[in-house]
Amino acid sequence: MPNRPELLARVIAESRRHYAAYTLFNQAMADRVGLHPTDMQCLALLDLEPGPVTTGDIARLTGLASGSASRLVDRLEKAGFVERRSDPEDRRRALVALVPDAGERLARAWEAPGTAFGAVLESYGDEQLEVIADYLRRAAEVGRDQARHLGAGPGR
Repeated sequence: MPNRPELLARVIAESRRHYAAYTLFNQAMADRVGLHPTDMQCLALLDLEPGPVTTGDIARLTGLASGSASRLVDRLEKAGFVERRSDPEDRRRALVALVPDAGERLARAWEAPGTAFGAVLESYGDEQLEVIADYLRRAAEVGRDQARHLGAGPGR
């Protein structure tokens, strides 16, 4: 059994490999669907939201500036994945929602990769899956915080 410093170094190295492999996978998936990788990530985040969101929400979710988020929504709308709707609470504001068949189109693209990733998860017990889920949630929080910190510029 490796000692703790060796184990931590191994986890860090495997995390770096995972992030690099996921970046390559996300690019390949985006190419398959005909989108930009950032657009794919936006669709994944929109799919997790309970309902339509504003472009400002998309900027917050993706870490993009508001103008970049608007252009992202324009691309997704042109590709037929999202639609803009009037906000029933404030008709001056638009909400962005996935179109009804967007989930189905993405599910078809995810079919083979999802099966492969699912097979990896099936090899773990419930307690191990709890640890993996906790790690991923906490690592995502750190990633979002660090992205904000890095986006603030040097020395900020």
